[in-house]
Amino acid sequence: MTAELGLFFLILALLVALLQSAFLLPLPHLRRLIAPSLPAAAWLQALLISLAFATLVILRLDSDFSVTVVAENSNRTLPVLYKIAGAWGNHEGSMLLWVWVLAILGAIFSLLPAGGGIRYTAGAVQSAICAGFLLFILFTSSPFSRIFPPPPDGSALNPLLQDIALSIHPPLLYL
Repeated sequence: MTAELGLFFLILALLVALLQSAFLLPLPHLRRLIAPSLPAAAWLQALLISLAFATLVILRLDSDFSVTVVAENSNRTLPVLYKIAGAWGNHEGSMLLWVWVLAILGAIFSLLPAGGGIRYTAGAVQSAICAGFLLFILFTSSPFSRIFPPPPDGSALNPLLQDIALSIHPPLLYL
């Protein structure tokens, strides 16, 4: 059920991103209608993607091998640090990390003072990029897809990621 909750968070984040992206449409009445909600939508999108990423980390900490990325990139004997770092140690998790950082930066950007509406346009472009990534994640690279029957134990994490410096470098690069 936890994996489905993470998937649900991603779907809601996609809907919020599409709502924010609607500001780019050349419809003045729509733009005036949704402009006041854009900063709150940016924070909601960041929150939903944060919850989805936290769900992925929880699945890895619980060693839920019914989830494909957990079964393929973790095992029960893996230290906790590497279980967490393994969340972005594969294509699906890395894509989720990327869209998470993008959404967090978009939410922070929404705090800037509005300068002639450029903040709204830039936020809408950022959310359109997030929507594209979320569509890609949901349709081709879901970190929450299930495997049946689940294996009794997963496989090993990429040996390169079993080093403290290499396990933390993706989040540091994104930031």
